[in-house]
Amino acid sequence: MARVDYFDDPAAPTAQRIVPAVTAFVQNDAGEVLLERRSDNGKWGMPGGVQEIGESIAETVRREVREETGVDVEVEGLVGIYTDPGHIIEFSDGEVRQEFSICFRARPLAGSIAASDESIEVRWISRDELLDLDVSPTTRKRLEHALAAAPTPYLA
Repeated sequence: MARVDYFDDPAAPTAQRIVPAVTAFVQNDAGEVLLERRSDNGKWGMPGGVQEIGESIAETVRREVREETGVDVEVEGLVGIYTDPGHIIEFSDGEVRQEFSICFRARPLAGSIAASDESIEVRWISRDELLDLDVSPTTRKRLEHALAAAPTPYLA
């Protein structure tokens, strides 16, 4: 399913729903960040997705990272909560959502990186490479917050 992200765009469709979702900032011992090039919009992003009934939010993080990248992780903390009403996501099935994403910090435990049906490519990316990647503005903001390692999570 394809998607279009709108950022403070007056032409954006009206949101119909807010859906709890997660992203995971996964960093290895070399300081590289686990990213995927998404199959729905072609941009690089952190693995993540929607919480399912019957799972905790930490279970959502672990499941989504494993499904999308092949890597098992341990959730270590919170980067921030991102609920910008100016970020509207329109899916090809007609659903339109307002952003609601909780970004967690996680560390890899096991597994080998592999693309899935939700990703075109999965890689460990060095900090220097992050600057040149095609990412959405909200992904860029999450990466900046995670790399800054602030003592308190971002809330907005």
